[in-house]
Amino acid sequence: MTIEEIYKIYLTHPMVITDSRKIELGCLFFALKGEKFNGNKFAANAIQKGAAFAVIDEEEYEIPGKTVLVKNVLTALQDLAHYHREQLGIPIIGITGSNGKTTTKELIAAVLEKKYNIVFTQGNFNNHIGVPLTLLQMNSDTEIGVVEMGANHPYEIGELCSIADPDYGIITNIGRAHLEGFGSFETIKETKAELYKHVCGKKGVVFYNRDNSVLEELINGYSNKISYGETNADFVGEPVFSPPYIHAKVNFPKGVLYLNTRLTGRYNFENILAAACIGNYFKVDPLEIQEAVGNYRPQNNRSQLVEKNGLKIIMDAYNANPTSMQASIDSFVSMFAPPRVLILGDMLELGEKSPEEHLQILEQTKKHPFEAVFLVGPLFNKAAQNYSYLTFPDSGELCRYLIQNPIKAGAVLVKGSRGIQLEKVLEAV
Repeated sequence: MTIEEIYKIYLTHPMVITDSRKIELGCLFFALKGEKFNGNKFAANAIQKGAAFAVIDEEEYEIPGKTVLVKNVLTALQDLAHYHREQLGIPIIGITGSNGKTTTKELIAAVLEKKYNIVFTQGNFNNHIGVPLTLLQMNSDTEIGVVEMGANHPYEIGELCSIADPDYGIITNIGRAHLEGFGSFETIKETKAELYKHVCGKKGVVFYNRDNSVLEELINGYSNKISYGETNADFVGEPVFSPPYIHAKVNFPKGVLYLNTRLTGRYNFENILAAACIGNYFKVDPLEIQEAVGNYRPQNNRSQLVEKNGLKIIMDAYNANPTSMQASIDSFVSMFAPPRVLILGDMLELGEKSPEEHLQILEQTKKHPFEAVFLVGPLFNKAAQNYSYLTFPDSGELCRYLIQNPIKAGAVLVKGSRGIQLEKVLEAV
């Protein structure tokens, strides 16, 4: 069956589901495969639960009149999403970056929603499955799409661009993330830059941080670009500190506005400025931008301020890499007076660079006075052999320690990769 034929079925049944446990009446079930599962085996069950059709790629699971047989279900999902995107013909904003892309996406969405009917990536559905699913949530009422794109291997951003075909692009920054998959920082740069190349190739518009020398280098030579930054940019703003929050003083065409936020961390300033810049480009009223940014509340353990038992806790345990951890520590020190406590978890997916990167973080901690530094995970445990810090094999052991030895006062930064599960700390303090 051709994509055009599948598309006709999709238009009649525009709800696409890939998890057989979440079937809804009248949906299209795409029977994806993984290392440990085969969606084809659940096609019959999905139809029994109410799916209108199941898209499969193994003939033995065919049910006449209820299944659509294709060569590869994932490819069919991606091709369908791309074909749908072409039919819609709406502006698509592509977002990638090593750090801050989800927060930037959320802020951009909040701003654009003030004027437009938009669809944007939910959570971190930013991979080869999530991007197609985001596109397939759009319909004839959608005016702008905001699509987050993640990558942990070379060429992935280019592949996602071939599906979403963005007209606009923004790279938040490029740091030392997923080194295990990429191999080197240069490969990370090349992969992230695929978004710029795609947008430039279709003569779209790129938004970039003028204060970031890496991005400045990558975008050099392309004229259809809009810069944001603290000085010498098309759209200018400056950070305003009101501990523990970061705000922005922004120069809009008709005057200056202060964008107050509930975001912590100096590093979030550039995310705020990016959203304001894009909102301004799409002619969202500055007062509406101010309201959207002010009403945004971080979630999912991303730069969240939690006050508990007299402690001010910065919970930033959704993800971590050397660049984001260094920025978090520096920002934490600048925004809170002693006593300060660090709770750091392993940074995963760094490959052979892992020992070196964990040691560098430990060296950074020596530059500032901390009441205590707790390290969680085997990577930090190994790196800290010559440091007088308390180490724990996992978050459970740390929690048991904190229940017996509570932190009594001050500010606490909790930062680590999601796999370390440092969010459990909140139960113990």
